[in-house]
Amino acid sequence: MDTECLVICIKMRRNEVIMRLHYLQHVPFENPGTILTWAKENGHAVTSTQMYKEEILPMQEEFDWLVVMGGPMNIYDEDAYPWLEEEKYFIEAAISSEKVVIGICLGGQLIADVIGGKVTRNPQKEIGWFPIRWSKQAQLSPLFSFFPKDSVVFEWHGDTFTELPSRTVYLAENDACKNQAFMYENKVFGFQFHLENTIPIIKDLVEFCAKDMTVGKYVQTPEELLEHPEFIDQNNNWMNMFLTQLENLYRKGALL
Repeated sequence: MDTECLVICIKMRRNEVIMRLHYLQHVPFENPGTILTWAKENGHAVTSTQMYKEEILPMQEEFDWLVVMGGPMNIYDEDAYPWLEEEKYFIEAAISSEKVVIGICLGGQLIADVIGGKVTRNPQKEIGWFPIRWSKQAQLSPLFSFFPKDSVVFEWHGDTFTELPSRTVYLAENDACKNQAFMYENKVFGFQFHLENTIPIIKDLVEFCAKDMTVGKYVQTPEELLEHPEFIDQNNNWMNMFLTQLENLYRKGALL
């Protein structure tokens, strides 16, 4: 049996179909990082829309999962970034089509906006490595139960999502920002923090978003951001575990 046939047989035995992951990127330097590595290692098809290039969005039937990335703009900056309006309609359509939708930082805020929540300025900027506390609901969920109750994650935001609709489960918080993560109708996830970042991404954030790093209680220095490769590895491992658990439940039809 040749290699190609072996791969096909393994796929058939596992009753797997290639999953199609599409992501929306808002600036050149904030890509999905370790999410792309996970998708490649698991044989998933990956496509993207570079929103800042005003690329055409796909049809809803052309993808299974949607990942919405971060960016330095805010959700209400439609005058400066006119494509934000179209993107919101696209995200809303993906949720209505019962896709798995994952939003990171700005992406989570865009999701919060389209499901009827509010996005406001957080009392303080949060930039750097800070602990979050997972809720009891998160600790009971197979998607998050492997996280330590207090997990150090990478933050870079000034806004935050608030007043989410009743069908939302709040997942995490910390002293700097009350709402750090949420789950909506079991298939839609918003994260204020970044588990996907790699060293090159963090270096680019420091270079291209240096103006955000004003002095504050929850703003670390560039040196502090880059001197913890062990945190980056741990965050990436957590993201991989979350995605793997999510895929397992998705394939079993358990995200209902």
